[in-house]
Amino acid sequence: MRIEKISTEAATQLTQNPHSTREGDREKVLEVAIGREVRGYRRQQEITVAELSQMTGLSIGMLSKIENGNTSPSLTTLQTLANALSVPLTSFFRRFEESRQAVHTKSGEGVEMDREGTRANHQYNLLGHIGANASGVIVEPYLITLTDKSDVFQTFQHAGIETIYMLEGEVDYRHGEEIHTLKPGDTLFFDADAPHGPEKLVKLPARYLSIISYPQST
Repeated sequence: MRIEKISTEAATQLTQNPHSTREGDREKVLEVAIGREVRGYRRQQEITVAELSQMTGLSIGMLSKIENGNTSPSLTTLQTLANALSVPLTSFFRRFEESRQAVHTKSGEGVEMDREGTRANHQYNLLGHIGANASGVIVEPYLITLTDKSDVFQTFQHAGIETIYMLEGEVDYRHGEEIHTLKPGDTLFFDADAPHGPEKLVKLPARYLSIISYPQST
């Protein structure tokens, strides 16, 4: 049995940063991303690998390697594929170049704010905000706290979809003509364009997450 040794320095680097991306790894990710895009456009146009091979002059084996991310195609090859599939060359790099966002808000650091339609003593803490991404969707998560001093809502409406996850207490929550009793662990997922809001504060204090998703205004 052959045992390979690595240097102490290399071992330390791997231990200290298990998520480090070496240049070779990055190239591999790019190859996979390109392959997925080529396969996606081919299937979208209902073209078989054999047909694409005839259209481009590339072998079936080479196309298979490209689609599976097992080879790094040249720019000439990518241009040939782009012409055959009638897509811009840059479309093969689209997903690889998309930015990915994450917002980490530590306990107690949410931004307290007033939202339109908020009643007295309804505490809203915005936990983060991600603007419209490639899908054109904006997401806003709130932590809402209600106490015995809180007024019940005068129902309001807004664009988008809302998800409520009950953490503490109990609230009778109105959505349209229906009343939903929400207890810890319950989830309510609804079209926010209908009138909605707490109808009755049953058990206080009450806390719940409210995650609102809506399209970016054009």
